[in-house]
Amino acid sequence: MIGKGGNPFLAGIGLRVQPHSDVDFRLEIELGSLPSAFVKAVEESARETLLQGIHGWRVTDCLVTMTYSHYLARQSHAHGTFDKSMSSTAGDFRNLTPLVLMSALQESGTEVSEPLHRFHLELPADALGTVLPVLARLRAAPGTTTMCGSSCLLEGEIPAARVYELQRQLPGLTRGEGVLDSAFDRYEPVRGAIPARPRTDRNPLDRKEYLLRLRVAGR
Repeated sequence: MIGKGGNPFLAGIGLRVQPHSDVDFRLEIELGSLPSAFVKAVEESARETLLQGIHGWRVTDCLVTMTYSHYLARQSHAHGTFDKSMSSTAGDFRNLTPLVLMSALQESGTEVSEPLHRFHLELPADALGTVLPVLARLRAAPGTTTMCGSSCLLEGEIPAARVYELQRQLPGLTRGEGVLDSAFDRYEPVRGAIPARPRTDRNPLDRKEYLLRLRVAGR
C-alpha cells in the first residue's frame, strides 16, 4: 500500500498466486480503476519476475491475480508541469511488482521439478550386478529386465542431469558392450536437497539489494 510498510513507490498492488496449468495473469480489480498502462506494467513485470522463482528456476505453472490497486493521479505544483515525485507512474508499478509477487510466492511455497528420462540399457547379463548399484547412486529407478541369452535389456527412469554420467561410466562397467538410449519422459518433484540457480535479476528476495540496484540503475 502507498505510504505503508516501507513501500518507496507511489503504487499499491495486491497479488494472489495459485497453481495453474501455465503462466497466466488476471484482474480481480474493477475495470477502469487503474490506468491500462499501469496494468500492463504489472503484468509485464510479473511475467518477467516468474522467469526466476524462489530458487532461481523459472516458474512454469502459476496464475497471478491482481486483487488490489491504488495510484496517485497526475499532479503538479501550482502553474507547473507534471511532477512524478507526487504522481504515480508505470515505473512505480513495474518496480513494486517483483517485491509483492516474490513475497506471495514465499508465502504460498513452490515446488522444484526436474526432467526425468526413460532409458533402455542393453548390456551383458553378467554385468547386471555391477550396473545396478551404479544406477542406484545416480538416482535411477530400474524397471523391467528382460533376459536374452547372454545379454539383457534393462528399462527404467533416470534424472536427465545424470544421463551423461551413466554414459561416461557405461563402457567400463560393461566391457564396452553396453548400449544406452534415453529420451525425455516427464517432470517430477526433486527429492532431497533442492538445487538453486544463481540469480541474474535484481533479486527481489533481498529487499535492500533490490532497492539499491534500482537506485544505481537510476530507475
